[in-house]
Amino acid sequence: MPSPFPIIFKALARLPLPLLHNLGALAGWSAWLLSATYRRNFSTHIEQAGMTEAKTAAIAEAGKALLELPKIWLRPQDEVVGRVVRVSGWELVENAWAAGRGLLFLTPHLGCFEITAQYYAARKPMTVLYRRPKQDWLAPLIEAGRGANLKLAPADLSGVRRLLKALKNGEAVGMLPDQVPGNGEGAWLPFFGRPAYTMTLAARLAQSVPGGATVLLAYAERLHYGAGYHLKLFPLSTPLAGDLMQRAAQLNRELEALIRHCPGQYLWGYNRYKVPARAELPKTTATAP
Repeated sequence: MPSPFPIIFKALARLPLPLLHNLGALAGWSAWLLSATYRRNFSTHIEQAGMTEAKTAAIAEAGKALLELPKIWLRPQDEVVGRVVRVSGWELVENAWAAGRGLLFLTPHLGCFEITAQYYAARKPMTVLYRRPKQDWLAPLIEAGRGANLKLAPADLSGVRRLLKALKNGEAVGMLPDQVPGNGEGAWLPFFGRPAYTMTLAARLAQSVPGGATVLLAYAERLHYGAGYHLKLFPLSTPLAGDLMQRAAQLNRELEALIRHCPGQYLWGYNRYKVPARAELPKTTATAP
């Protein structure tokens, strides 16, 4: 029997964005109330970061992040990109273009992180690191909504080669730097004062081309009442320096600073501190929830 979820997704994609965000806020609070595990992870993470004042907003915003996905994935690209009604820091992109340097976009689970890549890819090619979802019905919906300029690189060695090739060609690469990598693909490094298994790939890629890639932090702030998104781009506070572990730890600190810009739209329920299968525990902490 075919899954009903693709039909539901397509129906949701046709709803107005304000309505989706209202429904999303309801979904966020429902998840909070119904799942003790989600509630525990959410509370632990936001308290660990010292941002409990954003907790109420973040509960609703997490649901909005989920319910807006059908519209981001399934509507025509020009319509999706048109939802970005304001952009700050785009001159950083243009400067990288003028210098002929590859661009490495780091977009954490903050705001509407899916639309940032869509916005860039409407202008020039971009390759993003992609983990195929566990739900088979979801993969073709995600992949169909990417557009011709947005290329998917699988989260394996072949995908890393594609990312390297794109940067060497002066193109853009994007990834979620706060996504927990698989065992052997990361290191235990501080994130809001607690060891988190952290990908080292971003730190490697940043210095994988002569002169280094231009590293930009990016997120799309979700505006009130479904009014669209404000895309914000930032340079690193200081150039990456040191060995691989030092650079990866620096990127974690950069992400912390970025999240502080808009803590109410970070996905605190995402289990950033989980231990990958077969990975050794950090020496300074017990098993994450």
